[in-house]
Amino acid sequence: MSLATVKQMADRVDQLLEERLHLKGGTLDDKLRRAGRRLPRPVRDAGAALATAVMMMQSPKLMRQVDDATVAVAYDICVRHLTAISPSAARVGLILNIAASIAFSLLVVAVLLVGVLYWRGFI
Repeated sequence: MSLATVKQMADRVDQLLEERLHLKGGTLDDKLRRAGRRLPRPVRDAGAALATAVMMMQSPKLMRQVDDATVAVAYDICVRHLTAISPSAARVGLILNIAASIAFSLLVVAVLLVGVLYWRGFI
């Protein structure tokens, strides 16, 4: 596998991180670090292996140590996971989480209000 091929793979993963998770700027390594818990550990590890392979491919001595099969598997893991992420579904999930949090807070306040009114003898 050539440097251009590995670089194209890394660029594709980098592009998917920008499109799907809205991670801007920096290298692939920086974006993976910023993604943090939004990516499962196997995907983060595969992305890190891909970023390491790109750096190793730039040195002629280290180029021989890069395993083509490992790079291909790491690329497949990253692309498979990132293409499955839907930005609109993530937005809907975020809105539903906020609405559920507000509803739960209102329920707790209502229960506390009824409890205080009962305790004070108004009910």
